[in-house]
Amino acid sequence: MSTTYLTPEGYKKLEEELEYLRTVRRKEVAQRLHEALAEGGELIENAEYEAAKNEQAFVEGRIQELEYLLANARVVTETTADEVSIGNKVRVRYDDGSEETYTVVGAAEASPREGLISNESPLGQALLGHKAGDEVTVEAPDGAFRVKILKVG
Repeated sequence: MSTTYLTPEGYKKLEEELEYLRTVRRKEVAQRLHEALAEGGELIENAEYEAAKNEQAFVEGRIQELEYLLANARVVTETTADEVSIGNKVRVRYDDGSEETYTVVGAAEASPREGLISNESPLGQALLGHKAGDEVTVEAPDGAFRVKILKVG
């Protein structure tokens, strides 16, 4: 079993998604299946029934995935430590002078567009364990680049 690192907000968000899937989506899909069966005809030729079965498989798969993630979750909060760790906000400057602020999170809640970078991403890995003032090399698929850590926390 692998540990899933989540912020308190990420944990809550996944819990809410799980509850929604269990209480709302399951019922909606069951209703679709019931209606498709009520239409009659050969099940093999019933496209609506097939689509509903596929949706049911997706919903049940996502429920299992969320249950696993939450069961193996380790909730991390932002620390006051000087070093970058999961849960910390980090302000960095790129070589071109642009600056960005990220929160380092576990892979399950990473969303770069929202400023949430995974601890497993090239940038996240490079930042972990470093302090403000450090320059780190990021080994990315497109090639290595450097960033300077301006602020941790």
